[in-house]
Amino acid sequence: MEKSDLTYRDYARLARLPLDELAAGCEAQAFHASGPGGQCMNTTDSAVRMMHRATGITVTSRESRSQYRNRQLCLQKIRAELERRAVPPKVRHATRPSRAARARRMDEKSRRGQIKRLRGRVDED
Repeated sequence: MEKSDLTYRDYARLARLPLDELAAGCEAQAFHASGPGGQCMNTTDSAVRMMHRATGITVTSRESRSQYRNRQLCLQKIRAELERRAVPPKVRHATRPSRAARARRMDEKSRRGQIKRLRGRVDED
């Protein structure tokens, strides 16, 4: 399965997987989280970046000081994104403007043309 060939049904199938199977298809990296949080945040590799190989979805989590908790949060974020992409597209129905709408549009166009014709220079004879 190519990443671009995935349909909403493929995403729905992936979203139904248990978290341990979803984790098996992911590549995780731990890194130093920057920002507020003090010395503990800046010295430990507690932040996690996780990429789902089959879809290319990448998420990061640095909310917790625990790397294990951040891994779980990443898996939840990946599942939420898979569920968001699993929504089938809405069916679009072809519609035509009504006769009254077409008449209103034509009236407005003729009024606009009349205003534009009046913008011309006035000849002084």
